Amino acid sequence: MSTSAHLSRSFGALSRADLATLVPELLLCGQLIDRSGMAHLIVEFGRDGMAQVAIEEWQASSPWYTMRMQKALRYEGDDVVTIFKGLQLDIGAPPQFMDFRYRVDDPTHGEFWLDHCGALMDVEPLGDEYVTAMCHDIEDPTFDATALATNPHAQVRPIHRPPRRPADRQPHCAWTVIIDDAHVPPTMQPHTEQIGRTAAYTVELSAIDTTGDGNHDYSGPLLSDLRFQDFSRSALVRIAEEVCLQQHLLALGFLIAVRKRVDEDKAREITRKQLTGIAGVTAQRIRDALGLPHDLEALATVLSLHPLLNPKQYVDNEIRFDGQCLQLRIGRRGLVDVDGGWPTLIDGDHLEALQALVRGVDPYFTVRVVGDDDSGLIVEVVATDEPAPECVEVAITKVSTGAAFVFEDRGIPLPLYVI
Repeated sequence: MSTSAHLSRSFGALSRADLATLVPELLLCGQLIDRSGMAHLIVEFGRDGMAQVAIEEWQASSPWYTMRMQKALRYEGDDVVTIFKGLQLDIGAPPQFMDFRYRVDDPTHGEFWLDHCGALMDVEPLGDEYVTAMCHDIEDPTFDATALATNPHAQVRPIHRPPRRPADRQPHCAWTVIIDDAHVPPTMQPHTEQIGRTAAYTVELSAIDTTGDGNHDYSGPLLSDLRFQDFSRSALVRIAEEVCLQQHLLALGFLIAVRKRVDEDKAREITRKQLTGIAGVTAQRIRDALGLPHDLEALATVLSLHPLLNPKQYVDNEIRFDGQCLQLRIGRRGLVDVDGGWPTLIDGDHLEALQALVRGVDPYFTVRVVGDDDSGLIVEVVATDEPAPECVEVAITKVSTGAAFVFEDRGIPLPLYVI
């Protein structure tokens, strides 16, 4: 591996315009992690078991990554506006696909509703029992867990929600958010406390340079939509890093929840399937969003931006490309290795996630092991004579309408003031 070909670039190498395109893609792919993982949980644990794992993974991760984003973009507070800003930057609520609309009555009262819920579109064809599992069983504890990051006395309660009656009811759901000192705070669960002790929660990411053009934070009024091109380039780099970290935190929560139910080998097998499905879909969406070709140079770029390998402050890896040969080293001395996160599931005997990733850029690509020891895994990407068929895990993830979702330009967002 020639050091002259070492590619250390990540989000910092992108233009402001490309970063503004990429951030909503990363948010959407974070939401699709569940589409990748839940089918495998249903096979192992049934619908009820799947719902319980979903509750635990979001309870475990969302309070911590919500607080991280508040601090990064300087909108820390304890009111409804702070909660709503957090939802706009949450992988659980990617823009447009989960089309949250907001109303603020005063600092302690507000409402939100979903004009379009992509997750509902995915689950409705499965029937009312699955809809109830998602919109009732999972949402009740996880919305409160997310609000917990802002104010322990916040409660999120439904005005109406699916199953939809009538079947075409709009909006898809509506909720109140009320902050009242009389509300008993939810108990922090052991799995939430465990995620709070991870390196992922405390890792320091890129500082935001406040000298460039654009918004350096989200300290101003709540906006009807976030238009990411209004942020500065430096702020977008930090947002992209934080969103990738959200994905790692969610995956750690998933692994904790699955480990409660099966032995270690089975837990890693299930989580590898989750990672394989989302790795392939994410690679394809990054390639398409940035208008990249299907060649090795494009794959090098996708690897440098892929959440599996980001943020660089958390994941130890090197990408080397000399114009002809592309190699990837996944090291074993990063903070993610302390946490036992996604990259620790990949080794010379378990390349499925990497295969899905490279084939998300071009189905003719495949990875071959160059070296695998305690210091790291080194693989080389080569082109084959025949395209590989799409793997089952990626195909399952693509059942979601989010896999083919297209973002639209909604123009200048409006500030939402107290009515």
